[in-house]
Amino acid sequence: MTLTTTAVLVPLLPFLGAAAGLLLGRRAPGFVRPLAVLPTLAAAALAVTVAIGQGGGPATDIATRLTPTGSIPIDLALHIDGFAALLAVLVGIVASCVQIYSTAYLRDDPRYPSYAALVSLFTSAMLLVVYTGDLMLLLVGWEVMGICSYFLVGHYWETEAARAASLKAFLVTKLGDVPFLFGIFALAADAGTFRITGILGTVASGGLDHPTLIALLLLAGVAGKSAQFPLHTWLPDAMAGPTPVSALIHAATMVAAGIYVVARLLPVFAASAAALVVMAVMAAITMVGSGLAALAQDDIKRVLAYSTVGQLGYMLGALAVGDRGAAVFHLISHGAFKALLFLGAGVIIHAAGTNSLAAMSRMSGLARRIPDAYWTVTVGLLALAAIPPFAGFFSKEAVLGAAEHAATGAAHGIPGAAGWTVLVSGLLTALLTAAYATRLWLLAFKGTGIEAPDHGPQPVAMNAVLWVLFLPTVALGLAAPLLPGWFDGRSLAPTLTTSVLGTGVALVGGLVTYAAWRHTTALAARTPIGAVVTDPDAPPGLAEETAIATHTPVYGSIAGAPDPADPGRLLLGPLQPHAAVGFHLDAVYSALFVRPVRAAASLVRFLDREVVDTYVRGAAATPRWLGAAVRRAQTGNVQTYLGALLAGSLVLAVAAVLVATGTGA
Repeated sequence: MTLTTTAVLVPLLPFLGAAAGLLLGRRAPGFVRPLAVLPTLAAAALAVTVAIGQGGGPATDIATRLTPTGSIPIDLALHIDGFAALLAVLVGIVASCVQIYSTAYLRDDPRYPSYAALVSLFTSAMLLVVYTGDLMLLLVGWEVMGICSYFLVGHYWETEAARAASLKAFLVTKLGDVPFLFGIFALAADAGTFRITGILGTVASGGLDHPTLIALLLLAGVAGKSAQFPLHTWLPDAMAGPTPVSALIHAATMVAAGIYVVARLLPVFAASAAALVVMAVMAAITMVGSGLAALAQDDIKRVLAYSTVGQLGYMLGALAVGDRGAAVFHLISHGAFKALLFLGAGVIIHAAGTNSLAAMSRMSGLARRIPDAYWTVTVGLLALAAIPPFAGFFSKEAVLGAAEHAATGAAHGIPGAAGWTVLVSGLLTALLTAAYATRLWLLAFKGTGIEAPDHGPQPVAMNAVLWVLFLPTVALGLAAPLLPGWFDGRSLAPTLTTSVLGTGVALVGGLVTYAAWRHTTALAARTPIGAVVTDPDAPPGLAEETAIATHTPVYGSIAGAPDPADPGRLLLGPLQPHAAVGFHLDAVYSALFVRPVRAAASLVRFLDREVVDTYVRGAAATPRWLGAAVRRAQTGNVQTYLGALLAGSLVLAVAAVLVATGTGA
């Protein structure tokens, strides 16, 4: 089997599995799980084969004309280079782990057949995005992922939170997709082709006429898909979906697609210094803001969601300083340990018995009951905090090293302002990341909340995939010296300055959080149960807004509720309630966009009902009134008819005499 044929089968197998699952899910339920797992596993194995065959050699580029359009043609094209091959391996492995994990996690779910088919379709769409060499085919995979996310996030559609989250995810990402579509059309118009190789050739020859406009249009789509400021608000709310879906979206699909597109088209963005600065600022705001928000969340999945937003900011920052090797390396590394963390969070929630106990401040006694999750999640959090020698340290230091390289002016064509922006915000985010990772570990595994009943041992399928993902989390960083040949040839080895600074601030963040936890634990032990511990200086209603946003009760509002030993409250101080609701960005969007649109819709409804419908009703009433008048004249009395006839004849006779008299005169 040739490399090209093998590559075609990689996205095709999950697609066929999805189609078969949708067709046979209800008729042959015994085939549902094999159809979910086996095609995805086969695709992962073939992706590994493609990666081995491709290696670090020249890109494989093959195409056939799909259809003549009369202007810019659309091709069925494959473009596989080193980082596309590695990313496809990540997608295949994570999707396989999610499918295996879901067989146990959703074992009794009546909608599992459609869920499994949608996960396979989701996987197929992402693999299409990774392998395709034509932007129109990329757009197909891009949009299929959007609709899959809508259905999967809304899997528990009986709940208001899931319905609202799925709709929000769809609308917010569509808000970015519209300018993204225009950006693709503008790019193709300038380059005369949708083929990625042709576009990059045009950029290299200086033939791109509107690089800044095109880059900013594309960046809007990336902000929506990869949850970057200001279109990141959908991702934390998407935690209302099943936990395995969260793992898939955060680790290997959807949010990874935007970063991948920028990496693939990086020369387009590098052609505009202004676009690089905008990317750097966007990444900086995203990193720091999400780090503060993560430190204030109580729901374990929302902490990880904001963590994903921040880590994607690191990747976008690496691209802003012109190093796609560092960005894709962190994308792959993050995919491994974030999938581990989300699936580990699913085990924690499963042990707690229900999603309603996902609040970390209410957890207790989990470390001894779920040892597999305890050890693997601990390592995943160390990787997230960029503690050596785990994968996150090497990939994050590659980003910080690239930022330092640009800040000192050593990166050709990269604005120094972009380098300094990414470097400073990246170091601050490293501090915050270690802080919220430490807080998550302490509250989830060492907390003193309510201990849920023991529901027995965790399913083997759920624990097994944690150890599968544990391996790349531990070992992937050690492969850094082997990866430059797969990317752009730049070294991914950590530099001394950023390694010392990054690790130093991470250790400081972890230690300070631990000290704050010790202090709040001692304080909580002396506080009477049920005491009000919310901020007394907070504006009225802010505590309730925080509770709604974080899906947790307001402490002290219910008699007997445990007082939280939460270091995040102490560290953030008066900023905590604002960070807990994402700095009120949803409220701002509601005031600026949602309320005006609803007001306009109400006005249109009023005009339609009171003005347009009035004319419609009037047009119908007039013939009805005339008909009623004529109907009253039809009495059936012959004398009445003769009288009317004589009266009419008399009127006509008089009129004729008057006319004749007038004419004679």
